[in-house]
Amino acid sequence: MPRLTHAPNIAIATLWADALRAQGIATSVQRQYLGGVAGELPPDQCLPEVWCTHAEQEGRARALLHALQNRPQHRWTCACGELVEGGFEQCWNCERPMPDET
Repeated sequence: MPRLTHAPNIAIATLWADALRAQGIATSVQRQYLGGVAGELPPDQCLPEVWCTHAEQEGRARALLHALQNRPQHRWTCACGELVEGGFEQCWNCERPMPDET
């Protein structure tokens, strides 16, 4: 069972694991409860980890995880005139979706 990555917090670890599971990759989150002992143990030893359950899925899992961690950032102007930046695909002001040509 190979470890794929450390996550900065339990929420991110859970999101990554859920996204991998949605793609058919069996994963688990380990060390999810060690945040409370940071200070007693070195902080880097208390970070949650995402593990791949089956070693034969490791390559695909790493590729998908890399894609999740490196999402493209967009900058586009909505039809309402609002400038939308970052990974947002919907305007916060009028809720229109990002146009396809962006």
